[in-house]
Amino acid sequence: MNKAEQVIRGFRDVYNKMVFLNKFKMEDSLKGYKSSEVHCIEYIGRNVDSNVTKLAESFYMTRGAITKITKKLIKKGIIESYQKPDNKKEIYFRLTPQGKVIYKIHEELHKEFQERDKAVFEQVTEEQFDSMLSLVEKYRRHLDAEIKKLGVDIKSE
Repeated sequence: MNKAEQVIRGFRDVYNKMVFLNKFKMEDSLKGYKSSEVHCIEYIGRNVDSNVTKLAESFYMTRGAITKITKKLIKKGIIESYQKPDNKKEIYFRLTPQGKVIYKIHEELHKEFQERDKAVFEQVTEEQFDSMLSLVEKYRRHLDAEIKKLGVDIKSE
């Protein structure tokens, strides 16, 4: 196995282990919410004027799939839709007070996970961080180009 394959396998392994470790705490703290719903809540909480298109682009999902998730979240009272006075065509989403509670729980869990993993990142030098970030950005641009070749326009954040 060459080094590129080792890096990809390493990314996948680290990601899978993070998901595994975080899953139990997330499921316990956010009962009744699927991962896709929680990520939509997080996105809407962080981004003003979130809409189906922006969510679909961010999660690499179809607009139809996002519409289903947002309808569920509206039904649960977690998000609400709104329109701007100058644009009656576009529908946007924002968190309700109940949605803000879920958002805060999720944020607190992420802080807890970061604290758990802090010991590793405290050992990483600025130069190492810069190298890793450079690799991630190059790989992201490559994947964006490959996605674009498929005829799908995904705007990276």
